[in-house]
Amino acid sequence: MKIAIIGTGYVGLTTAVVLSYLNHDVAAVDKDENKLTLLHTRKSPIHEPGIQKLLDEVWHTIRFTPSVSEVVPEAELVLIAVGTPPKQNGEADTRHVEQAAREVAQVCLPNRHYTLVVKSTVPIGTNQRVVEVVEEVFSERGIRGNISVASNPEFLQEGLALQGAFYPDRIVVGANSDKAVDTLRRLYQPILEQTFDPPTEFPRPSSYHLPPMMTTDPNSAEMIKYAANTFLALKISFINEIAGLCEEVAADVTEVARGIGLDARIGHLFLRAGLGWGGSCYPKDTAALLGVAAQSAYDMPITEAARTVNFRQRERIVEKLRDTLGMLKAKTIGVLGLAFKPNTDDIREAPALDIIRELLSEGAIVRAHDPIAIANARRALSEEHEMDNRLYFIEDVYELSYDTDALVLVTEWEPYHKLELRRLAKHMKTAILIDGRNVYSPEEARDAGFHYIGVGRV
Repeated sequence: MKIAIIGTGYVGLTTAVVLSYLNHDVAAVDKDENKLTLLHTRKSPIHEPGIQKLLDEVWHTIRFTPSVSEVVPEAELVLIAVGTPPKQNGEADTRHVEQAAREVAQVCLPNRHYTLVVKSTVPIGTNQRVVEVVEEVFSERGIRGNISVASNPEFLQEGLALQGAFYPDRIVVGANSDKAVDTLRRLYQPILEQTFDPPTEFPRPSSYHLPPMMTTDPNSAEMIKYAANTFLALKISFINEIAGLCEEVAADVTEVARGIGLDARIGHLFLRAGLGWGGSCYPKDTAALLGVAAQSAYDMPITEAARTVNFRQRERIVEKLRDTLGMLKAKTIGVLGLAFKPNTDDIREAPALDIIRELLSEGAIVRAHDPIAIANARRALSEEHEMDNRLYFIEDVYELSYDTDALVLVTEWEPYHKLELRRLAKHMKTAILIDGRNVYSPEEARDAGFHYIGVGRV
């Protein structure tokens, strides 16, 4: 199938390389010259495990271009995967989606049928707005175009994107057109039937079952995306709220999570207490859902509470430091992990950045480490205000620990699991470890010489 993808961000590029691997003829469009320069030299502009290797493998079957008019006219299927950044009021900004739809409609051939698919995460009703934009352009051109519009939300997890793309839990399609549904069924047929040869890096899980393709109306498909992310955010915030109470009553949240997770109705996933969620999805999507609700004068107190609990977790970590060290002015704090989660360099809404900002505002000296996200974090923080004399990015974790008053583990990178705790504690001024992700055994950390403080643990 001949496919054009508008946008080579996280979703767009992942989708492009996966569909190309499945033998579709893929052309991806992006107007960002820096991204295109990287892509034209076979370099991925995003950090995602396995994507560089897969990009190398499909290089001969994929194209990257800044021109919509170069690839859309001959395509059968056009996927919109552009960003929908939050407005100041939290609502998702769909201008880029509408602009992409407008540019597509301007170059469609009147004698061909196209399926236009919105993969971007968008507010409920955007599909209908895209239909209106396309019809407006056709009217301006004086033609009767032939486009079926569908919603096909993505459910990819950063750090596990390719695994999720090849072996999804489900594929959701929202459309009022049988043609669009049939086209998307053909597009995903190798995945729905698992007839492709798995990439070496991503073998098919032995317990994997064929995924369903759920078809529904466009509004419901758009709501499914928001509802799914909001529910997962709620689950994380719930266990973090329980963790706070565990600290008050001398219970261990890791044991509580294990006990409730054994209930099949609850499950163990997303029950890890810690610093809460960040990244490009949960903060933005929960805010956008509240924005949709506000337009309908509908209250969503549970979603609002989940956001409150989540951002409070970052404040509680700084409170733990104050409780242990007293005033933070002139204290040296080591921060382990800057990305919002492991296996990505994404620092959007990262808890580490908020913690660093608060520490700096209280006069602390901060030394920060991350396996791959230092450059992004340095760029984000240096743009805000002058703090270079108290903020240092250190490449070596053990060097970071020298004469440090406390360490805060923020991101649970695999290399941090393997650190020699005794070696870290040995060189610190005061061996205090705030384990923001409950990575370490309290007993092991204390045996290594640390004053250990976890989240919801005794």
